[in-house]
Amino acid sequence: MRILSRYILREFLVPLAYCLIMFLGIYILFELISSFDDLLAAKPPLLTIVAYFIGYLSPFFIWLFPATLMLAALYTMWNFCRHSEITAMRANGIGFVVIVRPLLLVATCAMILVAVLNEVYTPGAAEWAWKFKDDDFKKTKMSIRENVAYFNQLDRRIWRINRIDIQKPGTLEGVRLSFDREDKSRMLEVTARRAEYLDGVWWFFNPQYQYFDELNEPVANHYKALESLSIRSFPELTETPRDFLVMNKKPEHSTTRDLLTDLKQNPHLSKQERCIKLYDIGARLIAPLSCLVITLFAIPAGVVTGRQSVFKGIVAAVAMFFSFYGTAILCEVGAKNMFIPVTVAVIFPNLLFLCIGIYLFYRQR
Repeated sequence: MRILSRYILREFLVPLAYCLIMFLGIYILFELISSFDDLLAAKPPLLTIVAYFIGYLSPFFIWLFPATLMLAALYTMWNFCRHSEITAMRANGIGFVVIVRPLLLVATCAMILVAVLNEVYTPGAAEWAWKFKDDDFKKTKMSIRENVAYFNQLDRRIWRINRIDIQKPGTLEGVRLSFDREDKSRMLEVTARRAEYLDGVWWFFNPQYQYFDELNEPVANHYKALESLSIRSFPELTETPRDFLVMNKKPEHSTTRDLLTDLKQNPHLSKQERCIKLYDIGARLIAPLSCLVITLFAIPAGVVTGRQSVFKGIVAAVAMFFSFYGTAILCEVGAKNMFIPVTVAVIFPNLLFLCIGIYLFYRQR
C-alpha cells in the first residue's frame, strides 16, 4: 500500500472508530437506563453482560455502520480540505478517485461485514439477548424450546411438540401429529412420547392413534395391528427438523434462508402477506449496500464542507441520509400495501441515491 493511501486510511479510521464508539455508547446508555436495576439484581457475569449488549445491538448495525461511515467521511474530507491537503494532492497529479479509494475500500469492507453479520451472527445473538432480557437476565437455556406448533398447509398436517432442543432438532419429545382432510376436518391424530429423524425418515416411539369421521367425531381404530408396534416409521412425512425451528421466528431473528423456508412453508398466503415476506427478504439482501451508497454521497459533502461552509456540508449530508431512509420507508409501506411492486420498492432507494452519489462524486473530479 502506498504511503499516501496508508495516511488517508489512518485519518479515516480514527474518526470512524470514535463515531462508532459514540453511537454504541448512546445505545448502551439508553438500554442501561431501563435495565440497570434488573442487571444489578441478577448479577450475571461480566462476559455475559458484554455478550448481551452485543447481541441486543446487533440488529441495529445495519443503521449504525452507514451513519458512522457518513460522519467519518464528512470529517475526513473536511479536515483534508481545511488544511489544503486535497489541493496539494491534486496539484501533484493524484486523481480524486485515488485519494478517496481507501474510504471506499473501508465502506466496501463494512458492507461485506454487515452482510455476514446479518446472516451468521445477528439472528442467533439477537434472539438470545431478547430471551435473556425476558428472563430477567438470569441464566437461560436457549437451546430448549417448549410448546412448539407447526402447520404444514400444503399437506394439511399440524405438529404440536412439547419440547425440542435446537442443538438436536432431530429428536422431539411429546409429539402430537394431526392429519386433516381436504375439507379441513380431522382424519387422524398420532401421539408419541418421542420422535426421531433418522436417515430422512421420522420414527415415532410408542405411537397411539385416534381416527375421526367427517364430523370430527372419534371412531374406532380399524388398523389394530398398528397399535402393537412400539416403533413406527412415517416415510410420507416431508417435514424436516429445520422446519420446526424456522416457524414463527421474528424477521430480525431469522436468516435469509429461514425467511425463504418460511415463505415456502406457507403456499396459501394472501397476496399481501406474500408481498410483505418477499419485501423482508429483498430488503435484508440489499440493506448492506447502504454502507457504500451513503459513503459515496458523504465524500462530496465533506469536500463542500471544507471549501465553503461547515454548516452547508453537514446539512447536505444529513439531509441526504434521512432522505435515503425516508425513501426506503415509503417504498416499504408501498410494497407491503401492494401499491408498488416489491422488486421496485427494494431496488429503487439504493439505485436512486447511488446515482445521486455517483453524480456528486463525479462533479468533484
